[in-house]
Amino acid sequence: MMFEALKEDINSVFDRDPAARTTFEVVTCYPGLHARIFHRMAHALWLAGFKWLARFLSHIGRALTGIEIHPGATIGRRFFIDHGMGVVIGETAEIGDDVTLYHGVTLGGTSWQEGKRHPTLGNGVVVGAGAKILGPIHIGDHAKIGSNAVVVKDVPAGATAAGIPARILDDAKKAEGFNAYGVGNDQNDPLSKAIHGLLGHTLVVDQRIDRILEQLEKMGANIEEERATADKFDPNYLNKIVD
Repeated sequence: MMFEALKEDINSVFDRDPAARTTFEVVTCYPGLHARIFHRMAHALWLAGFKWLARFLSHIGRALTGIEIHPGATIGRRFFIDHGMGVVIGETAEIGDDVTLYHGVTLGGTSWQEGKRHPTLGNGVVVGAGAKILGPIHIGDHAKIGSNAVVVKDVPAGATAAGIPARILDDAKKAEGFNAYGVGNDQNDPLSKAIHGLLGHTLVVDQRIDRILEQLEKMGANIEEERATADKFDPNYLNKIVD
């Protein structure tokens, strides 16, 4: 049983990581696989009532892999952690089959009360790097969580959630909303957004000034100097800097 589960875990690495070349490489060099092995042993001890020993074994696994999985967490088959460093999975977390987590993911709690306080992930869920899923919420089967998202509400099956706080994206935005490594079209840079907003406002003001100058020109006013001053400013220059 243990051997078959390990074989499934190794095959899941080949299925989801094109960098994997040989079984020996996967077994010796993939911390996500090592963390899974430690958790299996620690979880068995936890269920058998050896709580301290389970925690200590989990602590050793954390020191060796950089991945912290509480021995009380329930994890399904073919679970894959890519890269792995900084992953934290809480005690009452429940993870279905064929789930993929990237580095820096947290399945955390929002309460100090006993009982269910960590997320439940359905089958086939993919969670991007740095995402935080907090509280006893449910992530539906085959849902995707974008990198660096902060999820505090349920996500329906098959949906894509991204942002801080995470929101459900419609079909037109799903492809650009999910990314595994934190690189997307919208980086939520407040400075960049502010500059773009000012540029947009500047263009509107320029259009209004042009209309005013046109009316003055029709009335016979000499506006050559004003035209020359306006033409010196190229709004596209700032756009190039920001982009």
